[in-house]
Order: sequence, then C-alpha cells, then structure tokens
Amino acid sequence: MDCKLVFTDKYILDILDKYSDIVFRTAFMYLKNRPDAEDATQEIFIKLFRINPSFSSDNHIKSWLITVTSNHCKDMLKSIWRKKVSLLDEISLPIQDDYKREVVNQVLSLPVKYRNVIYLYYYEGYSSSEIAALLSEKEPTIRIRLKRGREILKTKLTGGFDDEEE
Repeated sequence: MDCKLVFTDKYILDILDKYSDIVFRTAFMYLKNRPDAEDATQEIFIKLFRINPSFSSDNHIKSWLITVTSNHCKDMLKSIWRKKVSLLDEISLPIQDDYKREVVNQVLSLPVKYRNVIYLYYYEGYSSSEIAALLSEKEPTIRIRLKRGREILKTKLTGGFDDEEE
C-alpha cells in the first residue's frame, strides 16, 4: 500500500535520524570529501521533502534515497565547476584502527564503478541483484564489478600477488 507521507516535525526528525548516515556515506563514496557529501545529503533530503514520493516500506525509502543520491552525485561529478577545482586537503578518516583506515582509503581510491558496488555490497549489505536495481545496471555487470573491485583491492592491500602461494 503506497501512501503519501505527512511531514510532521517528528516525522522529519525520524527520517533524518534513520537515513542521513547512509545518504552521507553513499555521497562520500562518490565525492570523496566531506563538504560535498554534506551538500549532497542536504540536497537529497530537500528533494525528498519537496516531491513527497509514495513509498511502500522502509526498504523502499532507503532504496529510493540511495538511487537518488547516486544519481545526484554522478551529476555533481560531471559538472564543469568540479572538473576545474582540485581539492587542497587529503581525506582524513576518523578511524582508529590503521588496517581498517587503509582498507577504506583503498576502497575510496577505486574507480567509481567499483567503489560504489564494493561499498553497497560490503558496507550496506545489499545483494548483487539489489545493487543492480539501485544503480540501474544488469546483475552480471554488478558481479563483474564486484569481482574486479575485489581483485584491485587485494592487489593494493597485499602489494601484489607475489606473496601468495600457488
């Protein structure tokens, strides 16, 4: 049963509390810097409250937010302004464990097509078929990107395949 949402103050705060982290993390995976990810997150919630789409479940809201965030970030990355501006500061991640920080840094260094499927699969727990639906891609494409992304990460994190036994 699809229904339009009624935006009370409590409802808006609940939605922001429940989904702002996933929208921010998704935007950060694309944009790789906090200010742009924060701007994108704000834009996504403005869009949600402005167009007031119908949702059938919490999963539907989450899927919609991830899809809209992905598309918004892709548009941001294509903008002429972004292509002419270079970031002056490095990404600093508030992760205490050195290995985990290195893994996240390596995920962030992947090309966007691998980075996003790795993030959605491992960090958000989506299946390859769900990721395909979210990103409007075919499932075999997503599986190939997962495989190639894993291979690149393995090479970066182990320093190559020389240390493996055959």
